[in-house]
Amino acid sequence: MQWNLPNTLTVFRLIAAPGVALIFFLLPHPYADWVALCLFVGAAVTDWLDGYLARLWRQQSRFGAMLDPIADKAMVVIALATLMGLFGFNTWMIIPVAAILFREVFVSGLREFLGDTAGTLKVTKMAKWKTTLQMVAIAVLFSYGIFEHHFGMAVIGMSPEIVAGIFAGEVEDQFHLVALQQGAQWAYWGGAAILWVAAGLTVLTGVDYLIKAMPYLKDDNDD
Repeated sequence: MQWNLPNTLTVFRLIAAPGVALIFFLLPHPYADWVALCLFVGAAVTDWLDGYLARLWRQQSRFGAMLDPIADKAMVVIALATLMGLFGFNTWMIIPVAAILFREVFVSGLREFLGDTAGTLKVTKMAKWKTTLQMVAIAVLFSYGIFEHHFGMAVIGMSPEIVAGIFAGEVEDQFHLVALQQGAQWAYWGGAAILWVAAGLTVLTGVDYLIKAMPYLKDDNDD
């Protein structure tokens, strides 16, 4: 194993994956939301940075090539599981999450079955786009908790009439309630929309890999 900066960043991303979930057991809201968001975004940046540095400094290694996709999948899977715990099992979340998890398990099993011929399932541009969209969606959804918490704290002690007056434009919005609510809505629905697009690309890449693997899945007596 070559212990260089690109590999160190990959290991950091792997360690950060469970950290995103564990932070909600260690810190209250909104600190947990902020730390989870920053940790996830930082880890997502290393997904691009470690590969870039490895190519730039010619430090590609078998260890890095092995660990990089594992770290990516661990990040996405654990973050999605965390989000399901935060948002609950509603339709807008469970369908794309289930599609993404099914594809990841299916392709991982397919690569394992192919063994030495797994190199035929090279990462495509579409696969890179789906990973990027998954990470963007997850980051946006993590920000929802921040908006929601600050909105909840701002309305403590306010009567429903005052809150209604603020949204009607009849009362001065000193605590930026409208902006906080709009931020929460954009984070939830925007993140969900991006997640659905990412799930669609995820399924398409899974089908693409299956088609490429079909010649290696035939029995010897098949034509």
